[in-house]
Amino acid sequence: MNAPGWPARLADGPVEVRPLRVRDGPSWVDVRRRNGDWLAPWEATPPGVTSFRLSWAQRQTLSIYSQMLRRLRQQARVGIALPFATFYGGTLVGQVSVSTIVRGAFNSGHVGYWVDRGHAGRGITPTALALVVDHCFGPVGLHRLEANVRPENVASRRVLEKLGFREEGMHRRYLAIDGFYRDHIGYALTTEDVPEGLLSRWHALRSAKS
Repeated sequence: MNAPGWPARLADGPVEVRPLRVRDGPSWVDVRRRNGDWLAPWEATPPGVTSFRLSWAQRQTLSIYSQMLRRLRQQARVGIALPFATFYGGTLVGQVSVSTIVRGAFNSGHVGYWVDRGHAGRGITPTALALVVDHCFGPVGLHRLEANVRPENVASRRVLEKLGFREEGMHRRYLAIDGFYRDHIGYALTTEDVPEGLLSRWHALRSAKS
């Protein structure tokens, strides 16, 4: 039996999110290798793990992709993660993943995302994130989603602030990146914050600016 809300395909215009597949491997490797300078400063690198001493290109291979896909599928089956890939016009351009899902009284998860630099600034990530949030607050049945971002990551913070994620505070030495524990700003959103749905809010915001 699958976990609530998984698998799922969600779409809004040319933006689509769906589970990664085996055949997505070459596209994933290509986009990740091309975006090393854009992505590496923000990605977790557990201290003391030998594989993370490899170069960026050495960590973006079909073998690594296969290991990641196997792990993500296992997590999705037991309901502790929702690992979506982001597509624009049918091209893989990023990921939106919900992880560390905890049920019971907490009923919450953490959301993370990345996008190909060549596709940044087109509203793709906010749209993909809004689709996933609405899915989490709907069929998945979560109450709260949290996102943690390095203070220096202006582009990522802008995505959350556009969508109305609430800044809740600074987490000191929160996550290991590039061998050091880095401070992160915590943002969150609950079902009560978006009764109209986050995608509807995002469309209304874009219409108001056009």
